[in-house]
Amino acid sequence: MTVAVGYLAGKSGRSPLYLAAEAAKTLKTSLTVVTVVPRPWVVPSLGRIDGEYAQYADQLAANSAKEAQGCIDSIASGLEVNYHKVAHRSASGGLLEAAGELEPEVLILGSAADGKLGQVVVGSTADRLLHSSPVPMAISPRGYRGSKAGGLTRITAAYPGTPDTLYVVERVAALAERLGVPMRVVTFAVRGRTMYPPEVGLSTEDSILEQLATHARETLAQLKVDGVVGKDVDLQVVSGNGWDESLDNADWQEGDLLAIGTSPVGGIARVFLGSRGSKILRHSPVPVLVLPG
Repeated sequence: MTVAVGYLAGKSGRSPLYLAAEAAKTLKTSLTVVTVVPRPWVVPSLGRIDGEYAQYADQLAANSAKEAQGCIDSIASGLEVNYHKVAHRSASGGLLEAAGELEPEVLILGSAADGKLGQVVVGSTADRLLHSSPVPMAISPRGYRGSKAGGLTRITAAYPGTPDTLYVVERVAALAERLGVPMRVVTFAVRGRTMYPPEVGLSTEDSILEQLATHARETLAQLKVDGVVGKDVDLQVVSGNGWDESLDNADWQEGDLLAIGTSPVGGIARVFLGSRGSKILRHSPVPVLVLPG
């Protein structure tokens, strides 16, 4: 098994390399840097443009490997690092091909470069993979440079309390035990920006939100009663006005990882991110692990 990270020189920044190195060290496994380069033309060109294109692709892969190696050497000594080049017409298609061939424990991507520092910003490649990846995915916040703690210190499972998402809690519990780190389960009770019409009144909104939070606390407590999580697992209901405030109110710490679940499509175990998971992902201040349903 290996940890795979998508990296292309000059495109994604170094944040996914920091997260991938941490993940590989934590999981005690190797790291594979995957670079997707443009696929050369199939039909030979009389002007040998196809040969020049192939040279360009090879040089791009070599530059990416050199940049990645320099970064990884500076943050993680003694880590086994491999390099994997894929020629494909799209970055997402190439990463899917690599995931099928390598079968990594997790595929790691970085945030897009046009968003806010410190938050997960889903670019076009990550967005496509969030609807098709056969393996767990992790996305690093923009500008991520690893935790000061030197690695993973806690895993938080986002749990909406529905039966079809119980597997997220179960898988995170198994992972936390395997890695020897604490676990937390959080249910977000979110008040929408316009939760109810003005004539209803804020007191009614507060009452309904508190009812939702009370039900969520009961559902979380049942996890310990049923033995899904251990007695020492931290259970929290976090509320806020909108998803941004709710995520901010969750008391994050250095080395946190947030895990969310997805819905299977047609019974196939692939990532398919719904609207709730998408909102959590886009407002998370820490790396996010997305588990296939």
